[in-house]
Amino acid sequence: MYNLSIILQAAAEAAVNHPYAVMGAAIGAGLATIGAGIGIGNIGGGAVEAIARQPEAVGDIRSNMIIAAALVEGVAFFAIVICLLVIL
Repeated sequence: MYNLSIILQAAAEAAVNHPYAVMGAAIGAGLATIGAGIGIGNIGGGAVEAIARQPEAVGDIRSNMIIAAALVEGVAFFAIVICLLVIL
């Protein structure tokens, strides 16, 4: 069995020996953040348009918007954590 410390040590040595991995992780974290921002912006814009067309469905639209935005945000956090693990 591998210990977590051995795996973390190998990852740290890889980051020191391969600066391109650190640069790639930083770019990946940035792209994940930008993508999440665009996605949540599209969700919000679509929700505002839907509410403007059907004001009586505000509650359903709002709850669906919050769920979709949370899913997008969760994927973005996961991507950022993976990128940060490469750096560390």
